[in-house]
Amino acid sequence: MSITYLSSVIFVQDIAASRHFYEDLLGQQVDIDFGPSIGFKGGFALWQVDHAFQMIYERAPESAEQLGRRNVQLGFETADLETASARLSEAGVEYVHPLREHPWGQRVFRVYDPDGHIVEVGEPMSEVIARLLGEGKSAEAVAKQTAMPLEMVEQVAAGQ
Repeated sequence: MSITYLSSVIFVQDIAASRHFYEDLLGQQVDIDFGPSIGFKGGFALWQVDHAFQMIYERAPESAEQLGRRNVQLGFETADLETASARLSEAGVEYVHPLREHPWGQRVFRVYDPDGHIVEVGEPMSEVIARLLGEGKSAEAVAKQTAMPLEMVEQVAAGQ
């Protein structure tokens, strides 16, 4: 089993102000912009806190919740999610939630590290694309669902 570090996600109150800080003041380049979440070429991302809480906890954040507590996530990926999840479960690691599939098709689970930071382990998007194509979905439908460029979906399809 191989688990690869993917990225760090920082939850923010004001995505526009945070984007301005990282992009304009620190010179970071945006790699991908989904609106409430922005990924930078340096390997980190910003998520609007209310969007992030809905995705992870399936609820809105409470006004008393402070950033940097239960809302900083480190992201990793592996094609062998079941083995990774079993290993962490056997070690007694506390789960945020078990393995589930997000609307864009990616399967993930989340756990807490020893200090309470959220750690996401998800399948690589190339695996998601291959799985969805294998289910008989068209390249166009997969690109729409995953928000990945059609060119990337076609490259994955050509490699199958």
